[in-house]
Amino acid sequence: MPQHRLTQREIDKTLAVLKKHGGNQIRAAAELGMARATLQQRMMTAKTGRTAEAAQAEIGTKADLVKDLAEHLRVRPGLSHHQWKRATKAVQPDRYLESFGSWTAFKSEALKLLAPNEVTEGSASSAEVYELKDRVRTLNAQLSGIQREQLTDRRVREQIIGLKDAEISIPEWVLKPCGAADTTSVPTLFVSDLHWGEIVDADQVDGVNAFDLAIAHDRIKVLASSTIDLLRHHMGKMKYPGIVMPFGGDMVTGDIHEELTATNEMEIMPTVLDLWGSMVWLIETMAEEFGQVFVPCVTGNHGRNTRFTRAKGRNHTSYDWLLYNFLAKHFEAKKDARVKFLISPAADCLYQVYGHRYLLSHGDQFKGGDGIIGPLGPLTRGNKKKAARNVAIRRDYDTMIVGHWHTYMSLMRLIVNGALKGYDEYAYVSNFDYEPPQQALWLTHSLRGITISAPVQVDPKQVRQEDVEWVKWAA
Repeated sequence: MPQHRLTQREIDKTLAVLKKHGGNQIRAAAELGMARATLQQRMMTAKTGRTAEAAQAEIGTKADLVKDLAEHLRVRPGLSHHQWKRATKAVQPDRYLESFGSWTAFKSEALKLLAPNEVTEGSASSAEVYELKDRVRTLNAQLSGIQREQLTDRRVREQIIGLKDAEISIPEWVLKPCGAADTTSVPTLFVSDLHWGEIVDADQVDGVNAFDLAIAHDRIKVLASSTIDLLRHHMGKMKYPGIVMPFGGDMVTGDIHEELTATNEMEIMPTVLDLWGSMVWLIETMAEEFGQVFVPCVTGNHGRNTRFTRAKGRNHTSYDWLLYNFLAKHFEAKKDARVKFLISPAADCLYQVYGHRYLLSHGDQFKGGDGIIGPLGPLTRGNKKKAARNVAIRRDYDTMIVGHWHTYMSLMRLIVNGALKGYDEYAYVSNFDYEPPQQALWLTHSLRGITISAPVQVDPKQVRQEDVEWVKWAA
């Protein structure tokens, strides 16, 4: 509340009573019916000359103050809430407080004086209208700011990366059989856990494995040639309509641990570029051999640029996601209709092959291990929980496929991928079972679902010994 301003008449009366009592403040205060402190304040006011008349002369009328503010700061009714506050405080802050008591009261009065309108019964005053308009403008500005800052998956892919097909549907050849009876199976090559850029020192794992960029390039070539060989010569002479190649994350090893930062072969950016070239070659090779390639994608935990894996904005902090979008942009720019990407904005990706419903996830959501059975325990429990959740939201699936665990397993309800880098120092010191570098391959039949399943071993050093007998038994 604004303080009461003394008039000159009140000041004169106070001084007369004080003089009457010879300057005795206690007696003067008693006669005036006020506290001694109040009397002392009046004496100070008389000394400084800050009477109501003086204040009014200094301040002027309310209209003059509004006019002065409008002229000097170009104040108009459309200013936002904060602009009004800054404007009123910019012109002698005490002035509007002395006259109006608060900047809000001043704004309300100023709106009336700046834009007077007739007020009819049942209608809002111009001040109220402008107040509401100010609030709408402020809220719209805040909403626009939030929308600009929110990097949605669709916006990044469309506006920043420049992908035209922000929403890719599953190709028709994946959904239902087309053609003769000998094309009723679709192969799937699961590509995940490449850990591109990491170095595995053979001396630290008893010589059972080694890994670096040169070996990684060789293993990608073996992955392509072995997959083609298995599908063409060991799974029947079938005419496949195409091949599904899920990308399951951890494509690069990243710098998420101090030891990786110290030992990785290259920094993360050149590592991503090097991997991009190899993935372009792999996809083009499969397209040339099988005609069509469908690539559903999820991110892993190793490719992140944050300390911990995020639940919110997981993709936008992952080099895996960046790699997938650059690959999709490459084939879109080439107008290569043979290759289609499905880059999930979530941690999971649902797709179907001949009606068999797959849920692709990296697998880092499942924690722990159970003694002898190892990752089978947490994976089985995790699969049950995911299945229950997806049933509740009507997004059922038949088989979950994951990477992350570097342990190849093929079950009807669960497929777990191996790792391209193979056995490493962490697995060795943790006494995990030895696992060769391999990736999962299987066929999905139009009537029977998953039929043939086999790992694709990718170590070029694992050559067949020609002198080994194909079968032997005791005489």
